[in-house]
Amino acid sequence: MTAPPRSVVLLHGFASSFDHNWRQTGWVDILSDFDCSVPEIDLPGHGAASGRTDHESYADVEEEVFSSLPAPGPLTAVGFSAGADLLLRMAIAHPGHFERIALLGLGDNVFETRDASTLARALESDDEPEDVVARLFYRLAASAGNDPRALSAFISRERPALAEEDLSAVTCPVLVVLGDRDMTTSAARLVAALPSASLVTLAGVDHFATPSDFGAIDATIRFLGLG
Repeated sequence: MTAPPRSVVLLHGFASSFDHNWRQTGWVDILSDFDCSVPEIDLPGHGAASGRTDHESYADVEEEVFSSLPAPGPLTAVGFSAGADLLLRMAIAHPGHFERIALLGLGDNVFETRDASTLARALESDDEPEDVVARLFYRLAASAGNDPRALSAFISRERPALAEEDLSAVTCPVLVVLGDRDMTTSAARLVAALPSASLVTLAGVDHFATPSDFGAIDATIRFLGLG
């Protein structure tokens, strides 16, 4: 009897989509070459799940995404940026549900309270923002075909800062991948707080280039035990 394909969950970054973040960068094809199935999941307010502009409807995004994951667990999952943040929080809330997780473009910013008001306002504007980071997300939203007002509602939701003791619940192996030119400059505190974590630093790679960087792909494939 042929074994069923291994499922690998991919959670994309803010203002992107499953297609933009994972299919166009080659992840889906590469994982398929290793006989892995990849469920197509768009974060709320993104891609096929876009359209909701009511801020209150994003109050429980973590549980909404968790309910969309394949069952049963434990699962192997990879997240980038906002997707990595959600993945980490789901692993905290549901201990034992994940076999191993890879967090790309995420670092010590998980311990900080986020002020997304400037970005949220920029996304609702008819003009490109002057702020460089806000402009990059503004353009990313357009290139991925997202509704900027839905993204504004998504990013405006409450996101409490994590504490070191929260991460003790994540007992599965964790890979953290961060470019040395990322907006988040360090992941040392995050890695130290996780019970079983390793860090890969990508030389010369910024935040937005991480998903398409071969070093990130190769490190993740090896961590998943595929290569």
